[in-house]
Amino acid sequence: MPESPIVVNPDRLSALDSSFLDLERDAAHMHVAAVMVLEGQPPAHGELVGAVASRLRLVPRYRQRLAFVPLRQGRPVWVDDPYFNVAFHIRHTALPRPGTEAELARLAGRVFSQTLDRSRPLWELWLVEGLRDGRFALLSKAHHALVDGVSGVDIASVLLDPDPDAPPPAGDGDWLPRPPPSGAQLLADALLERLTAPAEIARAARDALTAPRRVAMRVVEALDGVGALARVGLSPAPPSPFNVRIGPHRRFTWVTCSLDELREIRHALGGTVNDAVLAVVAGALGRYLRRRGPLAQDRVLRAMVPVSTRAGDERGAPGNRISAIWVPLPVGIQSPVARLAAVRRQTDSIKRSGQAVGAQVLARLGGFAPPTILARAARLQAHQRLFNLVVTNVPGPQAPLYLLGRRLQAVHPMVPLAVNQALGIAVMSYCGLMSFGLNADYDALPDLPLLASDLREAIAELVQAARALDDGDARALDDRGTPAPAVAAKRPPAAGRPRSRRTAGARSA
Repeated sequence: MPESPIVVNPDRLSALDSSFLDLERDAAHMHVAAVMVLEGQPPAHGELVGAVASRLRLVPRYRQRLAFVPLRQGRPVWVDDPYFNVAFHIRHTALPRPGTEAELARLAGRVFSQTLDRSRPLWELWLVEGLRDGRFALLSKAHHALVDGVSGVDIASVLLDPDPDAPPPAGDGDWLPRPPPSGAQLLADALLERLTAPAEIARAARDALTAPRRVAMRVVEALDGVGALARVGLSPAPPSPFNVRIGPHRRFTWVTCSLDELREIRHALGGTVNDAVLAVVAGALGRYLRRRGPLAQDRVLRAMVPVSTRAGDERGAPGNRISAIWVPLPVGIQSPVARLAAVRRQTDSIKRSGQAVGAQVLARLGGFAPPTILARAARLQAHQRLFNLVVTNVPGPQAPLYLLGRRLQAVHPMVPLAVNQALGIAVMSYCGLMSFGLNADYDALPDLPLLASDLREAIAELVQAARALDDGDARALDDRGTPAPAVAAKRPPAAGRPRSRRTAGARSA
């Protein structure tokens, strides 16, 4: 007899998506965002509205709003917004003259300080005119409950074209929203889904009996990961100027460098591009903290680094498919080579510990917990200072994209700030350019431009260190990252490496 399927509403928020709603407060806005700079004259507002409207069938969540279950007996559900008006979500503004990137960054800080209206679809797009050098900008905002960093990139790819002469897509005609469910229906559906949780557990137990060895291996891996995660949680992150009470206002800026420079660092010093990114961030934070006073060599901060768990067939799907690891940042080490070596050792150890697997297991278990418990757990975690800041690195498309024939020049990402988290750094690559987006509390970090300058210096010194070691064998570094005598023949230069010994440098808004 065929097995009856378990009834699960695909439009219900996952436990992780719902937690981003619980984390949001008057001072903590849980939307992800980006500043997109494009070449050419800006399109008319109506033209942009029409272009976005023609593609909304590809991202149906952008026409849906949240419906909350009465008495908090279940997680919210996405429902069609019967009053959806695409023009409401696409705003139009302009920069004052002379239209510098610094003025664009100030505008972005103000826009990113405004919460999204939960009674409407949780996104906005701002068309910004007046950027000098014949350019314009788009400011995009979407709630973290709607997208994570990776799916956000995919949605941007849907709204943009890989070909400047691409014809406009066919629209879906007159869209008709589905009638919204009543409160009674929302409550009944939530209670019915809760009754299926025991069925899920029974199904897992049956699988364990039919394939015990495979299931046992997965259980051991999951328990190891949860244990690694628990060990991190036993000790809070150290106090820092980045862990203070925040207000509702934001400062935003960015620093850019060539992706080839980070690949050059990886080639000369080993590790991954993400290791190089974390070493750069640690170097910038160390410079910033030393400006405030002496800094011990063994001073370490802790970064929460999101890890995508999105499968290939889930690309473009809304919602969050992420886990996380907690990475120590050796901000007290001044040598860029030694600092990168320390980061490499930590990330290698974390990968072996299975922290990301443990975080993913806990996120899945959250699906069986009542919403009130999930809400309290999310708020408790925000106050426990498990980490000092978020550093997220998202690989973006490396081929140019276009909006109505205008080339996308750069993307500067923004990660939201949680309670008592005054700084977040989002990193994204696009078309050979790596952008570090710095989002900060307006009052806690009034000197954010100095931190941006520190970041530029940290990039430059690591590139210079990589080029200085080019004639030796980077694998011969000792435990502290100090170059040992060369033990190998001179290696061929990395593909795409600039011939000049001078770094191309980094630019900031």
